[in-house]
Amino acid sequence: MRPIAIGLTAALALAALVPTVVISAAKDKDKPAAVDAKARDAGMKATPAIVQAAGLSCNVTDARLIGSDKKTSTDYYEVACQQGMGYALAAKKDAAPAAYTCMETGQPGADGKPSSLACILPGNADPKSGLLPYIKKAGVPCEVENARAIGSGAKNAYFEVACKGGAGYIVTTSAPMNLDQDVAANSCLLYEDGGNVSCKLTDRATQLGVVDTLNAAAGKNCAIKDKRYILSTKTDNYFEVACQDGKGYVLQQASANGAFVKAIDCAQASFVGGGCTLSDAVAAQTEQAGLYSKLATKAGFDCKVEKYGMLPSDDPKKEIVEMKCSNRAEGGIGIFTATSNTVYDCVTAELNGFRCSFTKPDVIYPRLTADLKAMGKGSCTVSGSRIIGRTATDGFVEVACSDGLPGWVLSYPLNTATPKPKELLSCLQAKGVGGGCKLPTNVTKG
Repeated sequence: MRPIAIGLTAALALAALVPTVVISAAKDKDKPAAVDAKARDAGMKATPAIVQAAGLSCNVTDARLIGSDKKTSTDYYEVACQQGMGYALAAKKDAAPAAYTCMETGQPGADGKPSSLACILPGNADPKSGLLPYIKKAGVPCEVENARAIGSGAKNAYFEVACKGGAGYIVTTSAPMNLDQDVAANSCLLYEDGGNVSCKLTDRATQLGVVDTLNAAAGKNCAIKDKRYILSTKTDNYFEVACQDGKGYVLQQASANGAFVKAIDCAQASFVGGGCTLSDAVAAQTEQAGLYSKLATKAGFDCKVEKYGMLPSDDPKKEIVEMKCSNRAEGGIGIFTATSNTVYDCVTAELNGFRCSFTKPDVIYPRLTADLKAMGKGSCTVSGSRIIGRTATDGFVEVACSDGLPGWVLSYPLNTATPKPKELLSCLQAKGVGGGCKLPTNVTKG
């Protein structure tokens, strides 16, 4: 699977979070704020309608009237919600209400003084706990140690969470927050320091600490010289490590649970974000090409590998490699394990579910021409071919002849490296195989 880079692609203009001054009911500034019965009664009566008008995901479990600004006809409330996140609300007459999360209002102002909208209801005592349902929905493993509100744009709200173990995430929710809307949590490593949306609760070195754990799980005996984050896909994160002995690896981590998936030699990792940069990937690839040359020769396929590409394998102990050869026009697909080596040429590779991309289609025509001759049809020089179908045991190749006369269909046994054709069919006989012949010179005119 090709990696998919994710992250912010544009700077976000973040709105001012809270008013600097709230004119509230008179209270003793030297005593901690308390919730009296009248303020709670007023809040419980007014806020359900305000919450609904603000579009919040909030079933009100507790509320209070913070105070009122008579000059602007604005009332301020705090609500605690069944969904977890609490809010401070600004309800102005004849205007849509504004809502600020308790995480936002809990942050001191630019002058360092506490916000007059800070949440004090018992249900909002730990504002960061209000993020837990959103983190759970995002599906990332994080036991939250710290969190902060970053700000809100026109459509989204942004939060940073620091997790036990050093990982950190930017959590993106809808604005206003709603658990029924999309939630995303992306690694802090995706964001550049100093941007509008970036991480401040953990530094990059701490975030990269997970690489040591992944490296230990890889069992490669790599004494780490250097390490870096490469990219994330929808399912996995990728990191590079350079070792003291000159070797290097890309470590794949499952984003869902943080578990180690596999280690990929730098020689084979060019498909991951451009490959390794901390170690000499070219030297590693040259060494690996030499190894594949030896394995191909051992499998009976004479190929001095000058270029190779890794194909997906559902078995971590099996390497599936396409090879381009310097000593022959036709390449092949090698399947290598610790106990066996098999190489398919580019005819039988496609029959067995693999496609050669380094080898041009016409390179295989001489091989097909020779197979026709072996089946008694030496007058046909192959000028075109295509795979037309497979059964459980055999694959079928349609061929066209350069003289324009009707071509043929060759059948080959599957799961055999360099098989000889089993059967030769005319296009008329092969009518029921994969829709029959379709190459232009093989289609019956009229």
